[in-house]
Amino acid sequence: MFYQLKPSIPVIYNDQKAYAFAVIDYGEEHHLMWVCVSDATGEIWTVANPHIRVQGNWTMDAPRKKVDAK
Repeated sequence: MFYQLKPSIPVIYNDQKAYAFAVIDYGEEHHLMWVCVSDATGEIWTVANPHIRVQGNWTMDAPRKKVDAK
């Protein structure tokens, strides 16, 4: 199943800031795959759920701590 996110969600993967604009759900036996566009390069990648984090939200005073994905 392919879900378009409206609005997109600011995320971090591989220490890069990006926006997730869609999610692919292959079913129960698989991770969600986030479709993201990199802020720095404009490249579009799919990223497995364990490797993606939401960016901190400074308007809500909610910084994010760095967590190693496994």
